[in-house]
Amino acid sequence: MLTEVETLHPIEVRVLGALLEKDMATPEYYPLTVNSLQNACNQKSSREPIVNFDESTVHQALELLKNKGFVTRVSGAGHRVEKFGHRLGEKLNLGRRELALLSVLMLRGAQTTGELRSRTERMHDFADTDEVERVLEALASLEEPLVARASRGRWVHLFAETSASQPEHSVDPESAPVSVPHSAIEDRIVALEREVAELKQQLEAFRQQFE
Repeated sequence: MLTEVETLHPIEVRVLGALLEKDMATPEYYPLTVNSLQNACNQKSSREPIVNFDESTVHQALELLKNKGFVTRVSGAGHRVEKFGHRLGEKLNLGRRELALLSVLMLRGAQTTGELRSRTERMHDFADTDEVERVLEALASLEEPLVARASRGRWVHLFAETSASQPEHSVDPESAPVSVPHSAIEDRIVALEREVAELKQQLEAFRQQFE
């Protein structure tokens, strides 16, 4: 788990994940303006949960990330407006394979190695799921782990405190109450509704830091 100073708020995680994705998937549009980054965070595809950050929220998250050394402001020739880029690879000495996996985990939550391989294709072409597993194991074995195993063969990142403390979103099967089974879709809907509600609460707390 990251040190206290480097533990990120879920909103910061979404912003950082979006910067990583755009850097590797669409480098021609990178670095990003605040407006472009806002759109990247609020995408309706390849995002779980779906969010609706305003420009102020994104800008505040960028300032916090910049203070922690994860983001840099890009200016100078060729940039008529203020743009931002990530420094995650430099800060934590990570390569493209690691950054691709972390980006997708930040943007879409817990996932299996198969899901991660297919969803990182535009950022890095993993040979097979075994390679994905090896990279994840390396990230999990660091002195300060960046990922961890979750339930049902999935993996989660450890940048946000909520990811580390509740990686599995499950209860001990020994103590779980007996209930009528739900379909996978129903379970997913319930999980997403819970995540959206939690994110709304976190967004409000995040905003209050600047009032």
